[in-house]
Amino acid sequence: MNKPIYQTIITFIAMALTTSCGIVAVSSTTADSGSETKSWEQKLSENLPYLGHRNWIVVADMAYPLQSGAGIITLYADEPYTDVVAKVKKMIDGAPHIFAHIYNDTELGFIREEDAPGIEKLRKEMKAICGDEAQSMMHEDLLSRMDAAGKLYTVTIIKTPLTIPYSTTFFELDCAYWGAARQAVLDRDMAESVK
Repeated sequence: MNKPIYQTIITFIAMALTTSCGIVAVSSTTADSGSETKSWEQKLSENLPYLGHRNWIVVADMAYPLQSGAGIITLYADEPYTDVVAKVKKMIDGAPHIFAHIYNDTELGFIREEDAPGIEKLRKEMKAICGDEAQSMMHEDLLSRMDAAGKLYTVTIIKTPLTIPYSTTFFELDCAYWGAARQAVLDRDMAESVK
């Protein structure tokens, strides 16, 4: 092959690749920049009407892993952990279609202040926010339940800068206008109708 033609072809291919990569980069940046301007609160607020029975919202500490499942949405809130928990709870409490079963890690109640400075203050603040609504469950059991739900339903994880272990708060969403008691009556009525 003639050397000048060969160099021309290589130059043309290099320019084409550079141009196409540039277009991809611009498109990607443009698509991401719009979502980056929204706060975690705006994103959660926009998604809340879509969430319902069997969805989870998790407020986590900094070391919580970035999960890769298709139904996992991960947001970052650069705010104090308890502020984020309080805001999430308020959003859920204000929604007409859902309520939450709230869980904290059982381990949280057993960690000593000298092993995790600030944990006593965190426990008091969590008690003030959730009152007696929060139930305790072992961390691995909560992860298993959430992971099982996440195979079919969306899980929203909000990471915070908190660096205290076992501080994750799990909100398991449920239907606000149709509870277990009404479902039991419906199941009984349906069973009796087929007799």
